[in-house]
Amino acid sequence: MLTSSFSNQDYLSLFSLFNSIYPLSEELKAAIIKNSEVIEAHKKVKLLSVGERSNTIYFIVKGAARIYYLNKEGKETNTWFLFENELLISVYSFYTGNPSFEYIETLEDCKLIAVKRDKLDEMYLKYMEFNFSGRKLTEFYHMRNEMQANDLRMYSAKERYEHLIERNPQLFQRVSLGHIASYLGISRETLSRIRKQK
Repeated sequence: MLTSSFSNQDYLSLFSLFNSIYPLSEELKAAIIKNSEVIEAHKKVKLLSVGERSNTIYFIVKGAARIYYLNKEGKETNTWFLFENELLISVYSFYTGNPSFEYIETLEDCKLIAVKRDKLDEMYLKYMEFNFSGRKLTEFYHMRNEMQANDLRMYSAKERYEHLIERNPQLFQRVSLGHIASYLGISRETLSRIRKQK
C-alpha cells in the first residue's frame, strides 16, 4: 500500500547527499520538491515487478528495500539491499525504458521521495550542476555493483561474508539470513555454518 504525504523535513537528507557532491542552489532545491513526491509504503510492497517499465527513481528517507530476480526455477536471488539515504532504482529498466527483469520490494515500512524519469530529465536540462551530481552518484552505484560482482567471482563464501559485514554491518540487524544468503550466492545452511565459526 502506497500513501502520499509531504514535509520539507523529508528532503533534508536528500539535499545533504547532493550538497556533499556539489552545492545545490535554492532554486534547484525548490525544483526538486516541486517535481517529486513523498510517499509511504508498507513492508513487502512491490514498487516494481518483472515486465513493468521502471519510470521512477526513489530516495529512501526511512526504511529498507531489496532488489531481486527469479531464475527459471522460480528461486529468488537478491542483488541489492538499500537503506536510508540511498537511491532505489532498477538501473537497466529505468535507463533503457525496457521491461524490468527484476523486482523492487520494501523490507520495512518506508518513506520515499519519488521522482519520475521525465521530471528528472527536465531538471537535468534546466540545471547543469544537477547533471554533475547525477553522474557522480551513477558512478558510485556502478562501482558498488562491480565490487559485488567481483566478490562473487573472486572470493570464497567466507570471504564474501566477511566483506559484507565490514561494508554493511547493519544488514544483519535488518535483513533476514535467508535474503543475505541469497545475496552472497550460498545456502542459508552454509551462512549459518560460517557465522558459527566467527
